[in-house]
Amino acid sequence: MEIFKYMSKYDYEQLVMCHDEASGLKAIIAIHDTTLGPALGGTRMWTYGSEEEAIEDALRLAKGMTYKNAAAGLNLGGGKTVIIGNPREDKNESMFRAFGRYIQGLNGRYITAEDVGTTVQDMDVIHEETDYVTGISPAFGSSGNPSPVTAYGVYRGMKAAAKEGFGSDSLEGKTIAVQGVGNVAYHLCRHLHEEGAHLIVTDINEEAVQKAVDEFGAQAVGINEIYSVDCDIYAPCALGATINDETIPQIKAKVIAGAANNQLKETKHGDILHEKGVVYTPDYVINAGGVINVADELNGYNKDRAMKRVETIYDNVTRVFEIARRDHIPTYKAADRMAEERIESMRKSRSQFLQNGHHILSRR
Repeated sequence: MEIFKYMSKYDYEQLVMCHDEASGLKAIIAIHDTTLGPALGGTRMWTYGSEEEAIEDALRLAKGMTYKNAAAGLNLGGGKTVIIGNPREDKNESMFRAFGRYIQGLNGRYITAEDVGTTVQDMDVIHEETDYVTGISPAFGSSGNPSPVTAYGVYRGMKAAAKEGFGSDSLEGKTIAVQGVGNVAYHLCRHLHEEGAHLIVTDINEEAVQKAVDEFGAQAVGINEIYSVDCDIYAPCALGATINDETIPQIKAKVIAGAANNQLKETKHGDILHEKGVVYTPDYVINAGGVINVADELNGYNKDRAMKRVETIYDNVTRVFEIARRDHIPTYKAADRMAEERIESMRKSRSQFLQNGHHILSRR
């Protein structure tokens, strides 16, 4: 892998290799873009097949966070960390404290949070060495479990998508097929049930499905049946890539809006949905409630303020649809364009500011 060539091609700023032999730490911090502010992105711990695979994952995820934070209206850039190792077997206190010291050494350019393979408890250990960490325990003034907040953002985004697809943002009487009833989707189902939507659910966890049936009157279907049910809205809330060559012909929904990451298996599937007239809500725009919530910790966490900011996901989703219509492009491209336009606007503003400052100094 030609790292500098790759970084130049996709406009990355920094790649930091972190090693601590005593604790077994092997971590890669990727900082993609800090135009809007310091890079915020979680720490993922995974058993990568190779160091190159880990580097590629860190870079890919960091760029995704740039777009997610920009689209959410946050004054934050994008970064990500991957730690090479088995999260069930290789963790130890020294590892995360050593990692915290590396973060501290970046002096605020990168702020971390939990991700796949890491926990609130891991963030607490990192916090022993640095303040540049979010998602720590509420005892330290943190926001706690992000799932309810993420779910509320998805709910708000789904209402905006319903308005685009049906002319009204009311979900009352709408049939919504929810794939996966995990932590986020459970809270999403509660919001939908309270508004009077009819729910169809599936999950590999039978207890989670039964809970949705008992509490929300949901109809349970098999894992592979969820794609073909008669519904108004399909809400992918489990694994990614569920919108693919096999599922698209089965989906009857007019609107797709859910909490899962990387819902499109390939970008071509976003093009297909656009051609079919399906209103697809880009995942990183609608599921940004979690990152909006933890970002509020940087100002001293205030739940009311955070929730008001999460409500703006409705406006962000609406803006994506407006750009898609304006430029005659699929919504997944419109989301990227919305993020890129915001970043470019800031770059131009900074450039103009520096030029004006230079002219003032020249006159002196």
